Amino acid sequence: MAIAGAALVIVLLAIGPLTWSDLYIQNVLILIMLLAIMASTWNVMGGFTGYISLGHSAFLGVGAYTTAVLVVQLGMPWWAGIAASAVTSALLAGCFALATRRARGHAYIIVTFAALELLKVLAMNLTAITNGNHGLVMPFLRVDPEYQLWPYYFGTLALLVLTVALVIVIRRSKFGAGLLSIREDEDKAASVGIPTSRYKLIALVLSGVPVGLAGGIYAYYIGFVEPRGMFLIAVSMQIVLAVLLGGRGTIVGPLLGAAIVEPLSQLTNSLVGGADGGAWKLVIFGAILLAVILLLPRGIIPTIGGLLGRLRQRTDDALTGRRFDDEETLPIGEALRRLATSDHGRTHDRSPDILVVAGLSKRYGGVTALDGCSFAVPRGSITALIGPNGSGKTTAFNVIDGSQRADDGTVRLNGERIDGLSRWEHAYRGVGRTFQSTRLFPALTVRENLVAPLREFRWSRLASPAMSGVERERAEAAIALVGLTRYLDVRAGDLSYGQQKLVELAQVLVLDPDLVLLDEPASGINPALIDRMTEIILALRDAGKTVLIVEHNMPFVLGCADVVHVLAAGRLIASGSPDDIRSNPVVLDAYLGDSEPVTGGAK
Repeated sequence: MAIAGAALVIVLLAIGPLTWSDLYIQNVLILIMLLAIMASTWNVMGGFTGYISLGHSAFLGVGAYTTAVLVVQLGMPWWAGIAASAVTSALLAGCFALATRRARGHAYIIVTFAALELLKVLAMNLTAITNGNHGLVMPFLRVDPEYQLWPYYFGTLALLVLTVALVIVIRRSKFGAGLLSIREDEDKAASVGIPTSRYKLIALVLSGVPVGLAGGIYAYYIGFVEPRGMFLIAVSMQIVLAVLLGGRGTIVGPLLGAAIVEPLSQLTNSLVGGADGGAWKLVIFGAILLAVILLLPRGIIPTIGGLLGRLRQRTDDALTGRRFDDEETLPIGEALRRLATSDHGRTHDRSPDILVVAGLSKRYGGVTALDGCSFAVPRGSITALIGPNGSGKTTAFNVIDGSQRADDGTVRLNGERIDGLSRWEHAYRGVGRTFQSTRLFPALTVRENLVAPLREFRWSRLASPAMSGVERERAEAAIALVGLTRYLDVRAGDLSYGQQKLVELAQVLVLDPDLVLLDEPASGINPALIDRMTEIILALRDAGKTVLIVEHNMPFVLGCADVVHVLAAGRLIASGSPDDIRSNPVVLDAYLGDSEPVTGGAK
């Protein structure tokens, strides 16, 4: 549907000069296409990845200046100047990515706006290169007067076609699935193997290059390049408004938004021209942007899609209360066989202990969460980590999965140290984790949640389809393992809490982890789903997987664990079998209590 809509827009634009000979209309169409290019590429970062930028028009200015300097100052041909604008835009994107690698939310917005203003100041002051505020006058292209706008028109149209094609490929690729995951929950995305910083760098470069090329064309189109006209915050606001109005994260939305916003901009110019026109334009577009956010937060395309969906009166099984279906459940062994992969470079160590934690210490200011904690997890076992609140269990999990770094101590997986590695590298080495409060990607479907995990980063796979045959089969095997096949195309946020727990476990298993970390898997779910979770965990162990559990539900823990480690005040106070722990006086005093015996079901 998105491709058909985009194709229709492009066909209409292609016949534009043949239909409308009026030069004013052709000029407006050129400006619409330029805005559509900028909006579509902004959508890669702002719509797919969730990073709102007020500096995207900087790529247009840098592209225009690159072309102008090379052509006017150095005498290079037009095609070389425009081609070079792609290179400088890519370099600028790389600098942006490095400067904002730790910035999120409002901080990212502020940094991008500051970068736009900085570039304007540089263009004003590097007079030897840019001619400062006097600007650079572009040479005229020799064109028949009857077709004077055609080179700019069809050049911009060709670039728009390539840009839309690029955005479609990104949206449908494994890389695009990773960007959507970052938008939903960046930390969670890293835990399932997505190299978030690298993905954001690639996305920013891919979104900047087409705008840089557009800047090269724009320099010839307007014939004069100067700082205040090239680095306008008003243009960045128009880009944001076009995407939000049309629909952030959609393919057609930015095109529709550009077709509305640019004519509105022309109308505004005619109404509030003069010395104060720029200021009034900012006020008007700021007010429109605020109105769109308040009255049409999803944008036109998603709103129409939602209305059509309700008209179809489709009923989701996710809302009927059905939780899982044994008839749809794939045997654990068969599911793991389908999920197994040989394309990752993991160490195949066969020592008795798959995980060895030695002397871990972690302090938060004056609070010591872990104090020289040491324990081991036997290969092929279900090991439980229990203890009172504040004992350091979750901190230990955070260090093991790479979300935090210990102050002292080591973590070895399959005989190799993994402490100090990035979070996604922990996933590549074989660590998969669920969370106490489920952390799926709620706006994505269950299927999209299951194709997002990345077992190993390879440049050659970035453009591969997210829903390719192999990825689809793995997703179907993972969801069949937990018995929720019927919900593959349901939004994850629409599932019950217990269903989300099972889907999150399936998502982790897509990574084919050697060590599965389960953070309170039985909390907040009903007894039927607890029984189902127990069956799955036991079956995972029987199939050769190693499971490490943090849990407060003692009947659940003692009913399935082979080994139990007990923490208190950040230290290991006891280890042993469930029977040993039940009767250990130190554990009874520190955690379990001695008023009632704690029993567990059969393993």
